[in-house]
Amino acid sequence: MNEMTCPADAAEIAALSPRERLVLAATRLFCSHGISATGVDAVLREAGVAKMTLYKIFGSKDRLVEAVLEEEGKRWRDWFLPALTEGPEPAREKLDRIFPLLKEWFQREDFYGCPFINAVGEHDKSDPRMRELALRHKAEVLDAIARLAGEAGAQEPGSLSHQIGLLIDGAIVAAMVTRQPALADVAAQACGAVLDAALPSTIVK
Repeated sequence: MNEMTCPADAAEIAALSPRERLVLAATRLFCSHGISATGVDAVLREAGVAKMTLYKIFGSKDRLVEAVLEEEGKRWRDWFLPALTEGPEPAREKLDRIFPLLKEWFQREDFYGCPFINAVGEHDKSDPRMRELALRHKAEVLDAIARLAGEAGAQEPGSLSHQIGLLIDGAIVAAMVTRQPALADVAAQACGAVLDAALPSTIVK
């Protein structure tokens, strides 16, 4: 999968199951307006689904939120991780793809930041459910980066992946706030310096 895609026209949406329409509608509304600001009725209108159907499938708005995060996270990873890791290029060159890929995402009209960061920010900080979903998503991304870092010769690939993860999170939030995709280029420079310091000089491009 080379890009993030979702049904766009009326015929495609009409062919979806009620569950799929609810998740699609909730994803659009939660991402563009926020979870707390989006009521169940707005999701129902967007999806063209009865309230009873929503509660039969999900049981509550919170369960719908969790379904949205799980599916949106999978869709994003299915785009990002293959684009990052596949191909015959050396591991360092693949690591250098991180922020150009993020810049592509930042340039999309439907970029509203990371849904996991947004959800954790909106929800009760004493409730662990949003954090657990966010951490599972983040772990998959960091594990892929750590594997590449190990292949590139990093002595502590796990630590290096967390350093890059902080740059990723910072770039996502900054791009969301400023609407400036070019901030990915600034983060790429910082990431390059981190990689240069952490990888053997014979591996560095």
